[in-house]
Amino acid sequence: MALSCTQAYAEGCISTTYADPPREVLECSGGSRITAEPGAAYRLIDRNRDGRPEAIELKAKGLLIEYDARPRGGFQVLSPHAVASVRGTTWAVDVTSSGTAVFVETGRVAVNRASGGPVVVLKSGDGTDVSPGRAPLEIKPWTAARRMSLMVRFGR
Repeated sequence: MALSCTQAYAEGCISTTYADPPREVLECSGGSRITAEPGAAYRLIDRNRDGRPEAIELKAKGLLIEYDARPRGGFQVLSPHAVASVRGTTWAVDVTSSGTAVFVETGRVAVNRASGGPVVVLKSGDGTDVSPGRAPLEIKPWTAARRMSLMVRFGR
């Protein structure tokens, strides 16, 4: 079940539902925008309780994050397989039972395993697939078909 930003932090985010494609868009104070596909299981994390989430715990499905770090610093997406940290960018995270895929549309995102280990930094057009295990994370440019198949789920 997806939790909307308005349920968790009414003063900090506004939720809008769209039909084509189906998605929920959260507009949060400070300029961040989070698009969740139907069935995305996530929880916003507001550590300092200022109404602006600093992180999202994503358990299933995908999110597209548009985040401007200039007013306040970094942002993280925590999945069962990976931690994706950003300083300001647009990126998508997709969680399945077999792993977590991270793709960067613009900017840069640091990714490492949830269990720790070496960090890789993705730049625009790059992605990585984080599966259980300890194999080194690989940075790969995503094909147009793979990018499109992910981004269309968020109305892009």
